[in-house]
Amino acid sequence: MHLRFSSSTTADGVVERDFTLGDVPGVLWAAFPPTPGAPLLLLGHGGGLHKRAPGLVARARQAVIRDGFAAVALDAPGHGDRPRSDEDARWVTAMRRAREDGRPLGPVLDPFNRSLAERSVPEWRAAIDALLALPEIGPDVPLGWSGMTLATAIGVPLAAAEPRIRALIVGGSLAYDWLLEAARKVTVPVEVLLPWDDPELDRASGIALFEAFASEDKTLHAFPGSHFRVPADRVDTRFFVRHLAGPAAT
Repeated sequence: MHLRFSSSTTADGVVERDFTLGDVPGVLWAAFPPTPGAPLLLLGHGGGLHKRAPGLVARARQAVIRDGFAAVALDAPGHGDRPRSDEDARWVTAMRRAREDGRPLGPVLDPFNRSLAERSVPEWRAAIDALLALPEIGPDVPLGWSGMTLATAIGVPLAAAEPRIRALIVGGSLAYDWLLEAARKVTVPVEVLLPWDDPELDRASGIALFEAFASEDKTLHAFPGSHFRVPADRVDTRFFVRHLAGPAAT
């Protein structure tokens, strides 16, 4: 797939560039002027959100301004600027009805998120290939993954399949069998975020996901409330400074 940039804006030393990779839209944030060799942070968005969700954009800009990274986000299938398939629409409708009726979301989210992950992982791997071929990024930069809920369903299988990812922050997910299977293949440093009082995502799922990771360096961060209001300091890019940029950057 060919990477094609469209619009570009610059503010506060951050250049923000929209692109498409085939029919997948994305955004790349980087320092201006560029700093080749900077770590690249892969940012996944939550379910129902998109590549320009305010919290995601804030984390991207913080990663560039404070930590000296570049950052990238893609719209997941059926999210943001991507059309929703008929099958995805049926899953979304079923999920909304289950939520309205107070029924568990797992029976709907399990196949839905698995399908989204199966489609998204090849797209992210193609995006990594294309971005690392850019002279302003470079071929050997370390990669990190960050994101919750849907981004966990995508990011964990991606990290299991993609050896170039060296650290990840995930959380706020049910413990699907296929997700736990992927987590058992991940050995890089990981932080798991656990919304302690979430009415839709039980604590046991978050703990099961944490236990499944094969990483020797892993941390579980529990916080009050649900995944709808995650404290900003819980998704802290300084974790990636330690693991991607090395002691000198810290």
